[in-house]
Amino acid sequence: MIALLQRVKSASVTVSGENIASIPQGLLVLLGVEKDDDALTAEKLAEKILKYRVFSDAEDKMNLSLLDIKGSVLMVPQFTLAADTQKGLRPSFSSAASPEKGLALFTQLIDIMRVKGESMADGLPKDWLQTGQFGADMAVELLNDGPVTFNLTM
Repeated sequence: MIALLQRVKSASVTVSGENIASIPQGLLVLLGVEKDDDALTAEKLAEKILKYRVFSDAEDKMNLSLLDIKGSVLMVPQFTLAADTQKGLRPSFSSAASPEKGLALFTQLIDIMRVKGESMADGLPKDWLQTGQFGADMAVELLNDGPVTFNLTM
């Protein structure tokens, strides 16, 4: 799995002109699923996203996690992250998971994140975990905070 984490002040997803998800401060996570990914990969990634220290403390050092700040997550499926761009001028998606597997692991990751997040931190905002729509043509808006962006691969 490939997760592009962006620390945001806010983010939202629109499909066919309708806002389907939005978050205040937190993480926008663009997620690509690859052929070899499995439930264990999703489990490890969920833990890393929740605990990754990308938010500033009182001394302006990145020492706080999403759980520490009681932030929100907007998880957006993005199969293009699994593209092989090494050769030529057209990306290859041969390493990307099939749509069926991608959807299954995306859904599993969301379920794992919800359970882990709610068991690890008291006081998360209501609806702290939002998602884009798998397979849809989405418009993603964000106000990047920093900017701070990390590429996590599992």
